Amino acid sequence: MTAINAPQDKYNAVWIIFFILGLGTLLPWNFFMTATMYFTSRLKDPAIEGSVNLTAVEADTRNVLESKFNNVMTLCAMVPLLIFTCLNSFIHQRIPQNFRIAGSLSVILLVFLLTAVLVKVDMSPLPFFCLTMIKIICINSFGAVLQGSLFGLAGMLPASYTAPIMSGQGLAGTFAAFSMICALASGSALQDSAFGYFITACVVVFLAILSYFALPRMDFFQYYLEGNGSRPASRDEENEMDLLEKDSPEQKRPVVSVTEEETRSNISVFAIFKRIWVMALSVCFVFTITIGTFPAVTVDVRSTVADGGAWDKYFIPVSCFLLFNVMDWAGRSLTALCMWPGKDSIILPVMVGLRVVFVPLFMLCNVQPRNYLPVPFAHDAWYILFMIFFSFSNGYLASLCMCFGPKKVAQHEAETAGAIMAFFLSLGLALGAALSFVFRIII
Repeated sequence: MTAINAPQDKYNAVWIIFFILGLGTLLPWNFFMTATMYFTSRLKDPAIEGSVNLTAVEADTRNVLESKFNNVMTLCAMVPLLIFTCLNSFIHQRIPQNFRIAGSLSVILLVFLLTAVLVKVDMSPLPFFCLTMIKIICINSFGAVLQGSLFGLAGMLPASYTAPIMSGQGLAGTFAAFSMICALASGSALQDSAFGYFITACVVVFLAILSYFALPRMDFFQYYLEGNGSRPASRDEENEMDLLEKDSPEQKRPVVSVTEEETRSNISVFAIFKRIWVMALSVCFVFTITIGTFPAVTVDVRSTVADGGAWDKYFIPVSCFLLFNVMDWAGRSLTALCMWPGKDSIILPVMVGLRVVFVPLFMLCNVQPRNYLPVPFAHDAWYILFMIFFSFSNGYLASLCMCFGPKKVAQHEAETAGAIMAFFLSLGLALGAALSFVFRIII
């Protein structure tokens, strides 16, 4: 079968499935972050309902756990994410794809079912804190394997099929931010909001599992999956191969078999990296700048327009979280329609490098408290304008890099290339988290 008569993606079913899988990779973690207020509130509550007298040791323990929750949560998220993404780049060829993807989704589903159940169970602060961190480690460990495997799987298909994964991930953040704003507007109890978050995450992850099991039934997907390891032959090459097969079928079979087997066995992670290092370092730099600035710096910007009114309450949820995720999603989704500049263009890494300008721009907004820098961009409009370009460029450029990376290597190396790209994406997240402390100190 040639590329010319390849089956069509009917009703864009494969595209939609990859979108749902992308949504399933980040929605659980986004809902976990959104429920931070719920977790910290559980650390304040008495372990036994009705107890009011706490010893000095118990009070100190609660204060320490509450104050360190966000820092420890970030550490428990980023370290496993980086480690398991790195491991997936090397061991993905030894573990079946179905086991990696379906198994990871199943574990994440079980973790969120447990989390939803524990919302209704009273626990003392220390065990609750430890169990929460264990769940965060599990989610990000299996989420790293899931993300790397999905990008590797999408790498076997045309470049445009990495875009729905990126777009689905963008929607995950948007949905979580919108849910946070709805919770603020409704005034519902934190416990009820958290329970709704976790049940919603369970439903989405379960939908992702069903979608993945439907994927092998798609002729379009099977065509590219079975063609992995050799490029599609042209019409002339196919006719010539048919003639050779008629003349001497015994002569043709061993040559093709040996060549294909040798090609598959000689896949080297480092050799592939040499061909995709520009895309890999670009996506790493994109997320280093993004996570280094958002939300560590951007979340501390204060409105100069609001005067204690409703806008003061909604300024950060709307202008920071919702606006970032909406524009990031728009940037990721645009790559489904436009993929400029090309994968070999010098313009793409230059555009990625220029994003460093957003670091000083946000630092010079009305970030409070501050000790050293002036505030030339005090008005809310400056902050919103910077956020629009910052988030849109993040989504668009990161999606382009993730789409182009696997397309710079042979088709049978695309899955490995996709796993490497996922590792450098996670490396960018980790580096950005580390730099965020430095950026905040400079202000």
